[in-house]
Amino acid sequence: MARAKLSLIIMFSAILASAPSAGAMYVHMLEPYGATLYLGNSTFLGDVGPGQTFYITISAATTNVSGALNALGWNRLSVSDLPSGWISENSPLYTSNLSVEITPASDAKNGTYNFTLTASCNISSSNSCNLTFSAYINVTPNVFKLNAFPSKLVAGPGEPAVVEVSINNTGVSDSPFTITEYGLPAFDNITEPALALHHTSENFSYPIYEDTPGIWPVSIHVQSSQSPLVYKQTNVTLVVNSSVLNDYQALGQGAVAFPIIYEPAYAVMYLISLIFKS
Repeated sequence: MARAKLSLIIMFSAILASAPSAGAMYVHMLEPYGATLYLGNSTFLGDVGPGQTFYITISAATTNVSGALNALGWNRLSVSDLPSGWISENSPLYTSNLSVEITPASDAKNGTYNFTLTASCNISSSNSCNLTFSAYINVTPNVFKLNAFPSKLVAGPGEPAVVEVSINNTGVSDSPFTITEYGLPAFDNITEPALALHHTSENFSYPIYEDTPGIWPVSIHVQSSQSPLVYKQTNVTLVVNSSVLNDYQALGQGAVAFPIIYEPAYAVMYLISLIFKS
């Protein structure tokens, strides 16, 4: 019985020793997600594409476990021990939220990398006022999901058809994307910016058109503005149909290669097309 009691006491003491005390230093991480980190902790941040900038943000205000405000908040957040070729910028001093900026190498290989973050409560004091923790991040080009709808669009010659492009950013970077089309001879491959912040999904309206009737396969290409390695594409079909109304509208786009006696009739047809179009 004595041995059982002794084992329970030792086990309970070990649990108390491992639990953070009310006065233990910690940081409250705000981005890329919310978490509370104590001295020596580690955290997995998520996915980022090679060359994509991301931020780690903590609150400068510090509270203890009971919720009371700690007199000494954090004055700076800095990063160290980055992999070769990565660049970073430490946080400014004395702001309400402290953010470090990190950009992996543009040619970083797929895999998980780690580095060290240090929160300082007084930059002129000794290291006893610092809280360090490790961060891990996975580098992969697969940091977003792409969808375009409808899969089939119908329009007249030269008339825009709108593709809804859905970008679900599953990574931690807020760097914007670009949307481009390939496959339509009459289209100018217009590039449109698209901003979908980390862990959010956004829809963007992207118009396409073609002058020649027919069935046209169209590739919708979405790429990170910071990394050509981060891209996806999906296909839609544009059906360009000629119609009486389309033909009437075409009469106003140039000279009519028919006897001049018919020009008044063509003018009336073109006016009719404008009325229906409006």
